Amino acid sequence: MIKKPSRQLAIDGDLVLKDAMKDIARRLDQPTRRAFLQRSLSLGGLSLLSGCGVVDESSVENALMTVSRFNDKVQAWLFDPNRLAPTYPDSMITRPFPFNAYYGEDEIREVDEESYRLEVTGMVADKHAWTLAELRAMPQTDQITRHICVEGWSAIGKWGGVPFASFLRRVGADLSAKYVGFKCADDYYTSIDMPTALHPQTLLTLTYDSQPLPPRYGFPMKLRMPTKLGYKNPKHIQAIFVTNNYPGGYWEDQGYNWFGGS
Repeated sequence: MIKKPSRQLAIDGDLVLKDAMKDIARRLDQPTRRAFLQRSLSLGGLSLLSGCGVVDESSVENALMTVSRFNDKVQAWLFDPNRLAPTYPDSMITRPFPFNAYYGEDEIREVDEESYRLEVTGMVADKHAWTLAELRAMPQTDQITRHICVEGWSAIGKWGGVPFASFLRRVGADLSAKYVGFKCADDYYTSIDMPTALHPQTLLTLTYDSQPLPPRYGFPMKLRMPTKLGYKNPKHIQAIFVTNNYPGGYWEDQGYNWFGGS
């Protein structure tokens, strides 16, 4: 008589966790996320998972973060650093490729090419500031891959630049470090795991459709990762750092999934 309810509770908890991981991976605004948790997870499953009661705003956010971080660990465990995202022919490129940012097109940041320097810090041997000329002199490659936005749309684009793994090795990055972080001219910031940074399709992008990267797509450079959702691909990059300390991100610090990919 005692074991039966315990078994049922465990089953319900598993179902709640599965549903929570599925829904929290989507982009949801703050009111929707809170309503989802209060209506669907305050029955007890999420409280058991996170160790807190979802009865006020602080508890809801703590619970959401707990499930999201758990989701990060699962995604990282499933990530295959050798599995490639699909590539496409030129004929399938989306024209025009959509603009996407947390601000409007009238607020696109303009970065001066001549004075631009890429700051490289943290767990790296070579910390000199890189000019665009130096970056363009490195071996380049291009790829036609699909950008997938957390809002539900996707588009195919042609990106060219330096394989990020090559750049990290060039600066003597500690490849056993946990994170690579990015700070951008548009005040955006994000971070990724080292296995994704070393993925063969992760690209320090300098061109779009064989032309210098336009401001609307992130001039002077963006990080292009077809294995990640769009918000994990920072634009207008000004600084890169390698660290073992969790750096967070613009959207991630507001409750969005940190791993953000496959």
